[in-house]
Amino acid sequence: MKKYLLLPIIFVLLSTVISAVEPMVWSVNSRANVLKGNAQGVSIDDTGTLTLAPDLAEIFKTEQPYIWSQVIDSAGYNYLGTGGDGKVFRVDQAGKGTLFCDLAEINVSAMVLGKGGELYAATMPDGKVYRIDASGKAETYFDPKEKYIWALAYMPDGSLAVATGDNGKIFKVKAANSTPESSLLFDTSESHIISLAADKQGNLYAGSDSNGIVYRFGPDGRPFGLMDSALREIHDLAIGPDGSLFVLALGESASAKPAEATATAAATTATPETKPVAVEKPNPLNPETPAKSRYDLTAAKSAVYRILPDGSNDLLWSSGTVTGFSLLPHPAGNGVLMGTSDKGRIYSLYNDGREVMLVQTGAGQISGLLAVEKGFAATSSNQGSLFKLVSGPPKDGSYESAVLDAKATAAWGRIWWRASGSVSIQTRSGNTEKADETWSQWSSAMTDPKGGQVASPKARYFQWRAVFKADGAAATLSEVNVSFSPVNIAPEVLSIQVLPTNVGLAANPPVQVDPNIELSGMDPVTFGIPNAAVPPRRLFQRAATSLQWTAEDRNGDKLVYDLYFKEVGDRDFKLLKADLTDNFAAIDGQSLADGRYIFKVVARDAPSNPAKLTLTGERVTEPVDIDNTAPVVTAAGTPVISGDKARVTFDAADAASYITRAEYSVNGGPWMTVYADDGISDGPKERYTIDISAAAAGEYVVTLRAFDVNSNAGNARIVVKK
Repeated sequence: MKKYLLLPIIFVLLSTVISAVEPMVWSVNSRANVLKGNAQGVSIDDTGTLTLAPDLAEIFKTEQPYIWSQVIDSAGYNYLGTGGDGKVFRVDQAGKGTLFCDLAEINVSAMVLGKGGELYAATMPDGKVYRIDASGKAETYFDPKEKYIWALAYMPDGSLAVATGDNGKIFKVKAANSTPESSLLFDTSESHIISLAADKQGNLYAGSDSNGIVYRFGPDGRPFGLMDSALREIHDLAIGPDGSLFVLALGESASAKPAEATATAAATTATPETKPVAVEKPNPLNPETPAKSRYDLTAAKSAVYRILPDGSNDLLWSSGTVTGFSLLPHPAGNGVLMGTSDKGRIYSLYNDGREVMLVQTGAGQISGLLAVEKGFAATSSNQGSLFKLVSGPPKDGSYESAVLDAKATAAWGRIWWRASGSVSIQTRSGNTEKADETWSQWSSAMTDPKGGQVASPKARYFQWRAVFKADGAAATLSEVNVSFSPVNIAPEVLSIQVLPTNVGLAANPPVQVDPNIELSGMDPVTFGIPNAAVPPRRLFQRAATSLQWTAEDRNGDKLVYDLYFKEVGDRDFKLLKADLTDNFAAIDGQSLADGRYIFKVVARDAPSNPAKLTLTGERVTEPVDIDNTAPVVTAAGTPVISGDKARVTFDAADAASYITRAEYSVNGGPWMTVYADDGISDGPKERYTIDISAAAAGEYVVTLRAFDVNSNAGNARIVVKK
């Protein structure tokens, strides 16, 4: 099969300039983003290439919501243990099923076959183990007096291992003279023993919740801790043909809730419905998902480990989005199959780290996997069905991409792809987030990988579908590209900040950009140059009124700004500054008369659009006071001398605003704060009374300085003679 070299950054929007004029290109050419779509009869390999999948057919519906357990006997009959009614079904190789046994409890949580073909079934809540004969007659075999029984394992010596919770115990039950005898194998400190597996050498393996420990019990029954996972629950164990133990661990426990609710909880752990893929341009300087070690499981939902016969282990796979539920080793010993709640998908995980999405069923979850002749069978929950691999050539398949959100009504351009064999592409579009009956119909099939013009109508959302035909040559698809141009959307001025008076703004040196990059029209971000504007520096500027604003353009267009002003009582705005490329401006307040003003910022997307398509957005400030007039300070009366003290009085008045503070100096000495006679400086007119020391004869010069709200200062002096 031909392979294609895929780009290291995938699902990218390739465009020279993000704008309303030049087109954008949506490229789906990676495994991570191909997995966001829906595959019907199609596999997704480790590079993201789509191929026809094995034919996994639904052969029996239990009409029950959940299948908790399953076994297959030597004659090829499948036994399915279900929940919410505690029923066991038997299904033959042709897919014909019948009710085999109806037990008293709600859930048939585990089943295993004995040496003589008898069926053992465990139930919960109020867990019991039943032995069911060939006619479907059930009798209580073991009652551990525990609430939950999570797993069973049949040992080579004919004993039955029983895993329980809430107390995390493992029992060993063996029939002696037709009478079961039980013993406590191990009482762990864990809440639950969730999973069991037994090998031919008589070793028993157990997985726990809530510390994610894997135990091994030798034939002598002594426990040994094989592994302590970083995740909470060891949900499933499977022994490979080479003796390796595959371990499925979950970050959240399905067993932490009562059994009555567990099935529902398990079913709802399926990956939420995929939201439309938004038009976002990746930033190399700030990637959405920082690279991290494959062994970092802090955000993992599930993980699969492989423990070798010598006890060493390695992390085979992990995911922060996919929850695994069941394991089945490859017959060849090179990996394991994993059933998931990710759209009912079955993944093939290889020992060398490769990961293939083998087939998608569309069920809520694949709760069980069974080895059958020439392949495997799978059971699902929500709803409970049995699937079986059908031999023979694969059938036709299809793949629907994730939905693209262009963020605005868009005109669709060309679509082209990389494929081999019989692959055709169809498209559709609509204006609702989820594709429904209001969307356009699927377009006619396009078969030439060179593509052509998209026939779907203008809309905000877009989706493509690939149809694979099994007509001889292997059909593969590794990349699909579609160009589009969103209609222009007016920019928005989101906020305007008015800085305090006397605070000026000055531009910092801009980031230097190679002129060749600008001439080419390419985005400097592609070359590691940040696209964010360098913020200005603040400095003292007498009487300055400075504005800073934020603006947004949904098309990513470049913006320029015009700044207008008017006095509150005026009718029209007047242009103050035009074609600003910075999102700030410092205004010389002395160029405006005292008064109350309103400023308006208008954003224009002119640099990225022709004149006829240019759009604007604007925002105005709250009224801003301009006050350039200093307070008037006058002496109030003559100084009064009494002994070695002198008292002087000043009046301070401000016509445009109000007095905020005052201070005085004697004979040019340091300035000292003085409070208004009424206790606080907060009015347009204030009086200040100052007492100074005048012990020696001579002249004393007293100066008062008063400030208004805009830091304008006025002063006056009085000479005291003694």
